[in-house]
Order: sequence, then structure tokens, then C-alpha cells
Amino acid sequence: MRHPLRARLARALVAVGLVLSTILPGASATAAEGDLILRAGTDQDLQVLNPFNSVVVADFEVFTLNYDLLVNFGPDIEPAPGFAESWTQSTDGKQWTFKIRPGMKWSDGQPATAEDARWTYQLILDAVASKRGYLGEGYLEGYLTDSGVSKVEATDPQTLVVTTDFPTPLLLQAYVPILPKHIWSKYDLAQIGDPEAKGFFKNEPPIVGTGPYQVVEWKPGDFIRFARNPNYWGTQGAADEVIIQHFASSDTMVQALKTGEIDYVRGVLADQFNALKNEPNIATVEGVANGYTELSFNTGGSKKGYKGSTSALSDVAFRDALGYAIDTTKLVESTLGGYGKPGTTIIPPFHTRWHVEPDKPRSFNIDEAKSRLDAAGYTLNADGKRLDKDGKVINLRLTWPDSESENATNAQFLVEWFGQLGITVTAAVTEEGKLIDDVTGPPGGPGDYDIYMWGWVGDPDPTSLLKFFQTSEIGSSSDSYYANPHYDELFKQQRAESDPEKRKAILAEMQNLVYDEAPYHILYYDAELHAYRTDKFAGWTNQPTQGGTPLFGYGSRGYTLLTDASAVPSAAPSVEASAGTGASAGAPTNSTPPSTTPTSTPTSSSSSSLPLILGVIALIIIVAVILVIMRGRRRAVEEE
Repeated sequence: MRHPLRARLARALVAVGLVLSTILPGASATAAEGDLILRAGTDQDLQVLNPFNSVVVADFEVFTLNYDLLVNFGPDIEPAPGFAESWTQSTDGKQWTFKIRPGMKWSDGQPATAEDARWTYQLILDAVASKRGYLGEGYLEGYLTDSGVSKVEATDPQTLVVTTDFPTPLLLQAYVPILPKHIWSKYDLAQIGDPEAKGFFKNEPPIVGTGPYQVVEWKPGDFIRFARNPNYWGTQGAADEVIIQHFASSDTMVQALKTGEIDYVRGVLADQFNALKNEPNIATVEGVANGYTELSFNTGGSKKGYKGSTSALSDVAFRDALGYAIDTTKLVESTLGGYGKPGTTIIPPFHTRWHVEPDKPRSFNIDEAKSRLDAAGYTLNADGKRLDKDGKVINLRLTWPDSESENATNAQFLVEWFGQLGITVTAAVTEEGKLIDDVTGPPGGPGDYDIYMWGWVGDPDPTSLLKFFQTSEIGSSSDSYYANPHYDELFKQQRAESDPEKRKAILAEMQNLVYDEAPYHILYYDAELHAYRTDKFAGWTNQPTQGGTPLFGYGSRGYTLLTDASAVPSAAPSVEASAGTGASAGAPTNSTPPSTTPTSTPTSSSSSSLPLILGVIALIIIVAVILVIMRGRRRAVEEE
């Protein structure tokens, strides 16, 4: 899932193609001379520009650079001005009035008004009411339906009125990008939301939005290049352009950071993270996990419409017993290098107000797991192999996405532990896009897996981490096909409960219900390990302030606070960023307080000049080769 890239400057170069191959793939994007370019690396794929197809963290990062949310997120992920500059709630709590900033423009110069916001929200409501019931991957609709949105009106160009079925603060956390009506209204629901539809709208560049940066170039699966939005209403960061680059391995991504070919990396492994702490001009940040990595079960098993290999997957007792054969503490130590916490319930400790530990916790005990399997009727045959209740030998298929390479370590342990129970596990990685399709349940997908490992990242409110256990999400966001009418009712209750204590009681019951019935085993709450260079940009600012990361958080705020490191006395990381949990800088330097006001437009940077330098080298080599050929005095030197 990451683009293969290695530092090749040390290799002997004798051909133009080899010279050009040293340039970062994203450098092929045309940039104005002297532009200051921020390059960020990710291990996730870059196949999506239509926000409704967004699934992974990188997808959300892309659309929040292009577009504003109605309400953005502030320094500590509190509601902050976005497309709307202010808002009020009615006395009965069922009506919200948003004031859209006057004079705001889309990046193409067209007026951005309340009608654009109304059209965007109505598009989603229309999709929910349609036969298909959702758009794209179906992840954005819930932000409105979970808030009980029933009506949207633009009473004037600067006023949007949203009516909800019940009082709720969730509307202020709706992760829905406000889209330009004059662009998107040319397409119908199918063309916007169904990738298989004729005339599907991929939203190819140049993209029109109100966010701080707009996509101007896209090579699917490789890189996305953004240019500064000249009409952006907010603070402008120092970067003239942003390039998000895909890497095929974390090794090549980290190497690119070390050589200065990129400026920021998300998804660093523990050993790489530790090594980067000692690198000059590099800062590391350990963000607190607002999410988790889980082992998910295909609870549809071998029922009609599902492609699980055994009926045992549908049995709570079977799934519960396997939970005693997972040493989550060992996984944190071995897979995460200690950067995380053993997992328990589906709301991570990040949500201090809402997380609870299970009432009936499991502990690692192979003998207990065996005993529970025996008691549930899963006996051993003469060869010591565990049988399901149909008399079939249980052979579980375990997989994980190729973008999460650390799960290969988890797989080794699970194969061993489950093997001690008499259960054979066949482990193999799956390409990320294919896995998304495989784990979508019927009628939207095949439900073709047994157990798999991946993770979820939450929002400032835990609702998004709770929604995919609803029965109604099967065929959409549900990847375990869990169905429990009582859970469904509790979900509805919690979203409308305004009393914090009463809501916590509901959330506690939901967490315990899922823990006990085990459609998931939460393996761990893995920390967000990020790293960035301090010699090109300054002003790195964690979000949230404590335990956050500068980028790949909530919205585009971090990009707008960056300054040109060459314009300040020191290239040290900002006080705010370095003060975060686990943050450290490679080489000690004098710290410079961050600035929320960008410096004047920079005219040069070491990273952006790399292609130019290499181009000069290439020209010199070309001339040399031509002279050699013309004079016929010696043969070209072969590449090593």
C-alpha cells in the first residue's frame, strides 16, 4: 500500500532514466519554481477523490484539505468555525441555525453560500431515502442520520437552518464536506454514489472547494498534489503546495524522511520510531489512540449469503473461547514495541468520559479456552483437530490488509495460540482494496472471510465507533455482521441522551454487550506514531494539544499553522508539538514558539530544489555521454 521508494543518490548513474528515477514520484507533479512544498508520506492507498468513497484515514485527510466541514475542529477537537462562522441552537434543542461567512468563495471564484450547504445535506438525505440507501462506501451518511437530521433549509445566502428529530450535539461533529452545488448538481445520485454507474463522478482535478488546498494533480495509488487555494477564507500556512505520497513499505517511507525527500510520515513502526528519535532534524510524536486494532469474526459464518468456512463463527461461545487464547499484553510488547495498550472494549480510553472496562474480562489462559470449547461442543478428533458442530475440521482463514504490515507479527502469535486449541489457522495478507470488498456483507458484498485484523479510528464523539455494530449496517459499514436488536435500541438511545451520566450508562451497556458476544476481540489500542522534519517547516502543532499529532488528525488545521523554518532563527519543532505525549526531537536546538500567522511567501526550499539539482546533474551526465559517444574514446560505464 506504500509506493516503493529508496534513496538512490549513492548509486552510479549513467543514463537519464536512472537519474530521473532518483526523484520522488510526486516530484513529477509540475510546480512553480521556488514553491515551498510539503510532502507527507502514508502507507494507505490514494485511490479516492470523491469524498463518498472515503474509507481510510488518508481519504479523510484528502477531503478535509479540499473542503470545509460545516463546523470544523479546533486545537482540542472542539467545534470551531468552518463553512459556518457561528451557530445557535433553539430552546427545544431541535433546530440549529448556522451563519455562513459573507463573501466566501469557492476556489474557482464562485460564491459559496448557505445553498451549497443545504444542497450537500439534502443530497445525503435523498440518498438515505433512495432504494440504494447510501452513497459510495456509506460512511458519511451516518453523521446526519445519527444526528436525527430531518430537514435542511437555506433561508438566505448566509443562513442554514437544520432541524433534527431530537436534541443532540452530534450535529456539530458531522464529518461531511460541504460541496459546491454548481459542480456536483450536474450529476445524479447514482453518478455521485455508485462507482459502477455510467458517468460516475470521480471528482478528478482540478477540484473546486473552500478548503486551504485544492487537488490539482492525482496519480491514483501514487500521489495527490494540492495547490494553495487563493480564495481560502482562513489562515494560510507556509506551504505553497502539499503532496501526499503513497509508499509500499514503511522502510522506504522512513528512509525518504531521513534523506529529506519527504517532510512527514504517518504509520511508523516501533523500531523505526525508536531509531528516528536519534536522527538530526527529525521529531517523533506518539499520539494517543482514538481507535483500535481488532480481530473481527465473520459472524455470518456459513449461513446463506456468507462465505465463512465454518458455522462455528456464528456461535458466541466459540468466539468467546478464542478470546482466552489471545495474549493482548504480548501483542503490545511484540508487535507495537510497547507503543499502545492491551485492548478490551470498543470505546478506547481516549474517550475518558465514556470508556469502561468490561464487567467480565477475559485473561490469557489456553487451558480455559480449551475447556470452554469442549463445553460448547467443539470436540477434538483422533488427530487432535477441533471439529465444528457439523463434524468439519475447523481451519480458519486469517487475513489483514497489506497497508498494515505489523499485523503479520500478530498473525504469527494467533497461528500458534489457536493451534494449541486444535484449530488450524491459515494466514495470508490481502490487498487493501480487495479486502474492503471481501468484508462487505450481503447484499452489498460477499462476506468472504473468516477472521481478519484491521483497525478503526474514531471521531471526537464515540458514536462513529459504535455505529457499525448496528444490524442496519450489514451490507454497508459492518465488517462482522453483528446483529442484536437490543444493541440497536441502545444505539438510538445514546445518540439522543443529553444527560452525561445517563448516556455513559447506556454506552457502558453497549461496550459490555459487544465484549461478551465477541464479534470483535480488541487486540490493542495502538498509538499513532508519526515523525516529521524540523529543518524545512516550523509551527508543527499537535491536535489535540495533549496526546495529538500535527497532521492526519481532525481537519486541516495543522497545515494552516506551518511556517517556513528558514524564516525563523531555529528549525526546532514547535513548543506545542514537542510537548505532546511521546514527542521528541532528534538534534537539540533552540525552540521557537509556533506562529499562527504565516510568513511571507517563501521563494526556495531544500526539498523543492532537489528535482532542479538532480536535473542539472542529469544534464551534465547527458552532455558527458554525448561527448563520449562522439569521440569514441571509451565505452559508457555499466550500472552496478
